[in-house]
Amino acid sequence: MRFLFDLFPVILFFVAYQWAGIYWATATAMVASVVQIGGLLVTKRRVEPAAWISLGVITVFGGLTLWAKEHGILGIEPTVFIRWKPTVLYWIFAGILFLAPALFDRNPMRALMGKELHLPDTLWGQLNLAWALFFSALGVLNLYVAFNYPESVWVQFKLFGLLGLMVIFVVAQGLVLAKHLEKKEDE
Repeated sequence: MRFLFDLFPVILFFVAYQWAGIYWATATAMVASVVQIGGLLVTKRRVEPAAWISLGVITVFGGLTLWAKEHGILGIEPTVFIRWKPTVLYWIFAGILFLAPALFDRNPMRALMGKELHLPDTLWGQLNLAWALFFSALGVLNLYVAFNYPESVWVQFKLFGLLGLMVIFVVAQGLVLAKHLEKKEDE
């Protein structure tokens, strides 16, 4: 259920795009993100840092997209901003994963999953690095699709392609971790 909750703005972006185009989709994703965070705050539930970051990125890049549509920004095509949004979000996550161990002596993946999994430090480091590299690659891949294919292809890729890659990566991580956990239990 949490997974669908996190996808709420992306799914609404896709649906709005099908009905009314990129600008309505952008505004819809912005409103959906605000409603999502607002709902958590009203019900006094914890808002994860990733959700705050996502809200900030959609607000800035969605806002620039809508502003540029009406007012122009140095002759830049307005949808450039919304097409950059997933990349910026993924690269922020990658940056946090890359830098937190060095700057703060903290492993973000351990902080996220440490209550559910008990892994050796080296495996936590590998898991953290794998996610950092994965988010970096997703950012590059988003840019490639966003600027080399028609907008409609990018919108479909944004929901189905990026989500599909995320699911595949999570399953692969699960298989790797399961093997390690089974090995530890046998010893």
